Amino acid sequence: MIVSLALAAALLGGRPAGLPREVTIAGPRGEVRVPVGLDAAGWPVVPAGPLVAALDGQVRLDSGWAEVVVAKQAFRFLVGAPLYRFSSQLLPLAGPASLARDSLFLPFQFVAEILPYYLGERYRWDPRTARLEELRSRTTTTLAVRLPNGLRPGHMVTVDPGHGGVDPGNPGTFFPRGVREKNVTLQVGILLRDELKRRGIGVRMTRTTDTLIALGDRGGYCTEACDLFVSLHVNSLARRKGYTDIRGFETFFLAEAKTEDAARVAQMENEAVRFETGEDAAAMVGGLDFILKDLQLNEHLRESARLAELVQHGLEGVHTGESRGVKQAGFMVLTTARRPAILVEMGYSTNPQDGRFLTTRNSQKAMAASIADAIVEYLLEYERKTGTAADSGAGR
Repeated sequence: MIVSLALAAALLGGRPAGLPREVTIAGPRGEVRVPVGLDAAGWPVVPAGPLVAALDGQVRLDSGWAEVVVAKQAFRFLVGAPLYRFSSQLLPLAGPASLARDSLFLPFQFVAEILPYYLGERYRWDPRTARLEELRSRTTTTLAVRLPNGLRPGHMVTVDPGHGGVDPGNPGTFFPRGVREKNVTLQVGILLRDELKRRGIGVRMTRTTDTLIALGDRGGYCTEACDLFVSLHVNSLARRKGYTDIRGFETFFLAEAKTEDAARVAQMENEAVRFETGEDAAAMVGGLDFILKDLQLNEHLRESARLAELVQHGLEGVHTGESRGVKQAGFMVLTTARRPAILVEMGYSTNPQDGRFLTTRNSQKAMAASIADAIVEYLLEYERKTGTAADSGAGR
């Protein structure tokens, strides 16, 4: 997040250059101007009441927290501290939310950075005019306008590059020196983000840097404003006779594993929980049993399977390895996603050919493009099947 304005305010002890006197909230009901001031410590703030009303949202105070709901998404600010919570993540702020004479003030950062970042499919911020514009009408459920690829605007996909931080993933036996699974998944994940955006699809990343995100928190990035969850990983095998000969790619959805190999892959990926808890993953996975049974009646099971089919088919056209098919298994990372969710094992780091393919920039771009095309194909199918617009995942 950019914090230069707030830092300038605090350091200079006055109104920083470039800080607007007011912001304009532009929506289907017209324009509302909301003043921008400084709190007692010099941090830029906006009054919550008129801001949230202009956004057609809600705000309430509860036990030292201020919850602001905009477009069905809840942002919780710890009053008096530079922290906020979104989608189970506690995140830093440049300056805090504050109370003054019983009135709540929110950080200017909420308008200029946080809303357009997390709800970029809905709001656009123009720093030159200090204008936050809603990109579509709240009252329109079916949009006549379509993107060049035939999709209706407003789709959102969560991209999850596996592992990260202290969790390197598998060691990358045939990767270049110093490269681990976490590096490859992030590289492909960022390329996939860019490909999806080029196709008019909004993207929320679970991580864009080398940081650890808990397995149980990753699915939470795919909430009401999300259509699909896609987790990216690299496969590997333990040392045994002929283990370096096995290569190829496979796509998983969440259900009880039907093969020994599918169960092995799920166990390998679930082992990442030890970096968060220090506990054995086997004990943690016990809770998957009731989730998997419940999923048998879950509509997302069928949709996840279809998405997996399309992604696997798309990769067949660009990958040099064997297509190992669509499979199902109990991946912890998929359990908390409340939308169709898949996990892509993009190849084996324990195979020299796959190792080269996975770490070559052109190959990474080709994989990202093929996955993006498959996602577009899935969303078009879903639109035709339901006859509904892509209204931030509404109706799922």
